[in-house]
Amino acid sequence: METIYIPDKVTYQEAVRVDDPILLLVAHDETELIVSNIDEAMEHHILLKKAGRPDSSIDKYFRLVVNSRGADWTFACPGDYKGIPDRSRRIKAYYNDGIDSITRALTSLDYAVPVNIPDRYRRHFNELSHD
Repeated sequence: METIYIPDKVTYQEAVRVDDPILLLVAHDETELIVSNIDEAMEHHILLKKAGRPDSSIDKYFRLVVNSRGADWTFACPGDYKGIPDRSRRIKAYYNDGIDSITRALTSLDYAVPVNIPDRYRRHFNELSHD
């Protein structure tokens, strides 16, 4: 997994040192990890553009905000995720793949923190508990 630091690794490391929130994009295929302090990019679409990627590719990434207390996951399962037509199966696959990929990404960045899905992003996730 290639790690891309925006604007650079030194700025990222300073943000981690003072425990500023970190924006994190993890490619679904785990080919790349894009990271930045939140003040540099403000939100995931901007971070994607700063990394030279089209903002239309946002649904190809798991999106998180991370600090020493946890990783908040913007849980929004794309309707075309892995070409799985059944909504429930698609959301389950997205969740399982996300937990695995996010855990590997966090480990590569030396974060040992829980992954949380904030209430405002639980709509898809909550559907899983009704199966």
